[in-house]
Amino acid sequence: MFDRLKAYLAAPETKASRTARLLAYDSGGRARWTPRDFSALAREGYLANAVVHRAVRLIAENAAACSFGVFEGAREHEAHPLSQLLTRPNPRQDGGVFFEMLYAHLLLAGNAYVESVTLDDAGRQPEVRELYALRPDRIKVVPGSDGWAEAYEYSVGGRQVRFDQQSAALPPILHLTFFHPLDDHYGLAPIEAAAVALDTHNAAAKWNKALLDNAARPSGALIYAGPDGTLLSDAQFDRLKRELEGSYAGAVNAGRPLLLEGGLDWKAMSLTPKDMDFLEAKHTAAREIALAFGVPPMLLGIPGDNTFANYQEANRVFFRQTVLPLASRVGDALAQWLAPAFGDSLRVVIDTDRIDALASDRAALWERVSNAAFLTLNEKREAVGYAPVEGGDRLG
Repeated sequence: MFDRLKAYLAAPETKASRTARLLAYDSGGRARWTPRDFSALAREGYLANAVVHRAVRLIAENAAACSFGVFEGAREHEAHPLSQLLTRPNPRQDGGVFFEMLYAHLLLAGNAYVESVTLDDAGRQPEVRELYALRPDRIKVVPGSDGWAEAYEYSVGGRQVRFDQQSAALPPILHLTFFHPLDDHYGLAPIEAAAVALDTHNAAAKWNKALLDNAARPSGALIYAGPDGTLLSDAQFDRLKRELEGSYAGAVNAGRPLLLEGGLDWKAMSLTPKDMDFLEAKHTAAREIALAFGVPPMLLGIPGDNTFANYQEANRVFFRQTVLPLASRVGDALAQWLAPAFGDSLRVVIDTDRIDALASDRAALWERVSNAAFLTLNEKREAVGYAPVEGGDRLG
C-alpha cells in the first residue's frame, strides 16, 4: 500500500532524448486551394488579383472592340438587321458592353450564355428583338435523353426560369464553352487551369505583407536550455504551446517577435525572405497566369521571359493568337445560332482592317498582292477581302 502511494506521489518519469531540450514549432500543413467554381475563382482572381484582372480586361475589352461585319458570300451587308442587333443588343447595353461581359464570362467561367428575346408567331420566321448575357453561375444545364442539353434553368432570388431548347424554331439560349476534356456540358476556364499559380501569387502577396507588418522575421524553433539538464514541465509546455498557437500562428502573425524567458532561445529554421525570393516567385506565378490566358507578359508589365523584340510585336501576337480566335469563334457561334431568324447563308466576320495592331500585317499583305502581276484585279480584291468589281477580270 505504501509503495503504491509512494509511486503516486513521485515526479513524472522523463525519457532520455537528444532532442529533449528542443521545442520545434511547425505551422505548416496541407495546402489550401481556391475551390474550382465561378464565384470563388472570380473573387480570388478578378476581384483580388491584379494580374488576372488585367489579363481578363485586356482580352475582353480588345475582343469587344472588334467590329463585326455581316456577309452573304463575298458581299457585305452594312445595314443588315443582324448587324444592327449586334451593335445594340438590348436597350440597356451597347454592343461593346454586351460583348465585353460575354468574353469575361468565358474567361472566368469557361461558359457564357446568351438569351434571345424573340417575337415568334406560329408558322412565321422568328424575329429576334434583344440579346442578353446571363451570369454563368446562375445557369444549370438540363441534359436530354440523347445527352445534349434539352433545357437550361436560370435561378436567381429564389425564382427559377426554364428555357426549353426545342420548344421554338430558334433555341432561346446560346451556350458558349471552352473545351473541357472531362465534362460533356460545361467548359474549362483559363483561370481554372491557372488556379494553382493564382493561389501562389495571392499567398505570396499576403505573406509578404504579413512579414512587413511583423518586422519581416522568419519562423523558427524555441530551444530550452535549463539548468542541469532540466526539462520543461507539462504546465510550462502547455502554456508555451498555447501562446505560440494563439499569438504567433497564421499568416497575420508571420514573423511576430517572441518574448523569451527562463532559458528559452530562438533559432531560425525557415528560409529568410531573401532566400525564399518571394518577388521572383510572384513573377513566376504571374507568368503562368498570363500563359493560361494567352497574354504576353510584356503587356502586363511582368519582367522576364519577354522574348518579343518590342511592345508592338507583342501586341500583334496577342491579337493574332488570342483576341481574333476568341472573337471569331463567338461570331461564328452567333451566326449559326441566329440562322433561323436571319438566314443560313449569312456570316459574321471580324473587320480586321479596323484593328490598328494589325496595320503592319495588312500593309505587308497589300504590298504582296499589289506586286503579284499574275493576278487579275478581282483576284487581288478577293485576296484582301473585297468584292469584285465590273471589268476587274483582267491582269493589272
